[in-house]
Amino acid sequence: MAVKIRLRRMGAKKAPFYRVVVADSRFPRDGRSIDEIGYYDPTKEPSVVKIDADKAKDWMKKGAQPTDIVKNLLKKEGIL
Repeated sequence: MAVKIRLRRMGAKKAPFYRVVVADSRFPRDGRSIDEIGYYDPTKEPSVVKIDADKAKDWMKKGAQPTDIVKNLLKKEGIL
């Protein structure tokens, strides 16, 4: 089972809001997830990022791979 830490798109059309989730890579982007570890709101100025560092580190220790965008968000928050 390939586990990824990635974004799930939520919100209305033209007003995206993302949740940072841990999901099997075979599931659809907005489909079932294993755990929710934070959120990202790019519509605010400056953009709002809130990620639970303990959960993120724990999932990465278990082998979950963050996507490129999530990796950038984790670096921005000082988790990586």
